[in-house]
Amino acid sequence: MSKPNVAIVGATGVVGSIMRNLLAEDRDRWGKISLLASPRSAGKELKVGDETIVVQALSAEAFDGVDIAHFDLPDEVSAEWVPVAAAKGVVVIDKSAHFRMDPDVPLVCPESNPQDVSHRPKNIIANANCTTLALIPSLAALNEAFGLKEMRVASYQAASGSGKEGLEALYEQAGKVAGLTGLGTVGHEVREVLGEDFNAPFGAPLVMNVVPKVGGWKDGGWTSEELKVRNESRKILGLPDLAVSSTCVRVPVAIGHSQAVNATFAKDVTVEAAHEVLRNAPGVDVVDDPENMVFPMPIDSVGAKGTQIGRIRQSLDFPRSLDFFVVADNIMKGAAENSHQTAVLVAQELAKK
Repeated sequence: MSKPNVAIVGATGVVGSIMRNLLAEDRDRWGKISLLASPRSAGKELKVGDETIVVQALSAEAFDGVDIAHFDLPDEVSAEWVPVAAAKGVVVIDKSAHFRMDPDVPLVCPESNPQDVSHRPKNIIANANCTTLALIPSLAALNEAFGLKEMRVASYQAASGSGKEGLEALYEQAGKVAGLTGLGTVGHEVREVLGEDFNAPFGAPLVMNVVPKVGGWKDGGWTSEELKVRNESRKILGLPDLAVSSTCVRVPVAIGHSQAVNATFAKDVTVEAAHEVLRNAPGVDVVDDPENMVFPMPIDSVGAKGTQIGRIRQSLDFPRSLDFFVVADNIMKGAAENSHQTAVLVAQELAKK
């Protein structure tokens, strides 16, 4: 077929802006580009590289002639509109949580299960949660080499994981508390300065604090984000019995999700062997020279299309286990780049027809 026509649904958002840049970088691969958003954004002019494209209101007719659509919408909106696009023959790559655990919808991280893009009975491909996507490239490579059996994860998630609202809240809180000093009284002062209004959207102040809750509360005291790490990792890696324990924490970082991981394998594993595997793993950048203060940090991950791994250590008390630290830009790899990589796989498949 000719070059596939592509739509970005949610084109005016933060992820949509990065999607536009990624399409511009890879412009020769794509045919017509359509930008879709809510009716209030219709008529806006946005740039895709050197092109100026007028935003269309989201409608069934807007998908006429579209081959691949990137959706970045709230769960309930995706639930309504993704099937509309898919019914018109569009291959939908959806970033919401709504379809991820549907057995008829592949959940794809191209570094792990690229073959799954071809098995899409509903014409829908799901993009995993940004926290999961920071983990998977390293885990996929280590699993193939050593056989992943179980993992324990603590995440340190950026404010932008709550969208534009979260990012703006962090900056506003930081401005409010600038100049506070004093030991032992700072916590109390922060509460006083911010007041209850600044509990949104994290449930508590984030500046000068961490909040051990990401997502909604679920049975047993777990949060939805913690369960996503468990369930999505199992599905992407094809390990339905993988034992996972996850604690997700919001931290006062703008962009970049970090995770401390303890992983146990079926085979013996050493730091040296892990380094060799990871250096050749797609989407993985080994940043691991701790004696020279070189290790993954969110401040260095911003804009990076891949993931970073470092602080790789042999576990002292757990046989066949490694401890390590992974970081990824939650907006780039955690959303836009993964969706773009998936679309490239679909485009390659369509080109053979």
